[in-house]
Formats: sequence, structure tokens, C-alpha cells
Amino acid sequence: MPDIDPGSLPERKRGSGVKMVYDLLRDEILDLKLAPGSPIDEVQLAERFKMSRTPIREALVRLAGDGLIETLPNRSTMVSNIDFLNLSTFFDALVLMYRVTTRLAAQKHRLEDLPAIRGFHQDYSAAIEARDTLAMIATNAAFHAAIAEAGRNPYFTGLFRRLLDEGRRILRLYYQSYDEHFPRQFVDEHAEIIAAIEARDVEEADRLGKIHADQIVAQVQRLFSRTDKLDITL
Repeated sequence: MPDIDPGSLPERKRGSGVKMVYDLLRDEILDLKLAPGSPIDEVQLAERFKMSRTPIREALVRLAGDGLIETLPNRSTMVSNIDFLNLSTFFDALVLMYRVTTRLAAQKHRLEDLPAIRGFHQDYSAAIEARDTLAMIATNAAFHAAIAEAGRNPYFTGLFRRLLDEGRRILRLYYQSYDEHFPRQFVDEHAEIIAAIEARDVEEADRLGKIHADQIVAQVQRLFSRTDKLDITL
């Protein structure tokens, strides 16, 4: 991991150091720059970010709360592995949360929620056009997280964000492994979902959320149904 030049960082307010470390490490984990199973060392991170171990430790606590890192019985810390053995239960939860959050957004959104949702939709479309894999995966997650926020149930939102994060790692593995066509149909599906939310059409939002989630699940399942050898560098 490269060192961070302290001269290149803006002046930090109290607590901003924790957020900076958390945000950077979170993105590196979700983008597979830090592979599942990679060791996490507080001392090395303190040297990298040019700060004391206290904010490093606080950032790691937040990442552990997100399920992205874990502490082993010997007290060493590592990036959490992807639970491939329980993908079917992950898919069940993911599809349900797509439906629930989209349905709730149609029912409970406020007008001020819509610009953020549309903005992430535009960002996703731009990432597809640019064939920017990392941006496409990240903006897709941000789009659906914004929809969840509009549903105003923090319990569903928290669960869905965690599922979306795990989905980001799996999708990154998928696109890193094979030369796939980028899913341009998802741009149209996002637009249809936004229209249903704006119209407060709860049943249509539910239906579209399920269709969209089922497509994503099928996309990921293709990774594990290939007969050719999976040969990638993590």
C-alpha cells in the first residue's frame, strides 16, 4: 500500500482523520485492491497515513461493524472473506431488500430525495458509457442506497447497505474475471424504477425492484456456472 503524503492532505478537523482512513480502506476493500483475507496491520496503517494509531483503530472498528474486516482468535486482523458457500441466502436477502426498499421509496419518499437518486442514476449511466467498471459498480450501489434512504426505514437501509457492499466485491470479481458486455439495460431499468417511485406506484416499484434484482443475481450466478477455469490476480 502506498504511503500518503501528509502535504497532499487538506487540514484535518477532529474526527476527519478517522473518516478519511475509513473511506479509503472501505473503497480499497470493496474494489478488491485489498483482497479478501489480506492482513490488516495498525502499525503499517499508522505509518501509511502519517497519524497515530487511535484514529486508525477507530476506523477499523467501523469497518468491522460493516462486516468488511474481522479479528481472528489470535487477535490478528484481516479483510473479511466472501462467503461463497452461502451465496443462495445472500441472493435471497438481496432480492428481498431490493423489493422492500424500492417499494418503501415509492410510498414514503419526499421531493428532496429525488435529485440525489437521479444524480446517481446519471453517474451510473456515465460510468457505463465510459466502461469504467469501478465507477459503474460503486454508482449502482449508491443509486440503490439512495432509494433505501428515501424509504425512511434505517433498519432496512443499514441491512441493504451491507448487502450492497458485499455485492460490490462479488461484482468486481465478476467483471475482473471475464470480458463481459456492460449491462446497458440496467440504465433503462433504473429510469423505470425512478418513474415508479416518482409516481408513488408502490406495486410497480415492487415489481421493477424484483425484476432488477433477479437480473443482477443471474449476472453473478453466471460467474459460478462457467466451465472454463477461473484465473485472476487479486
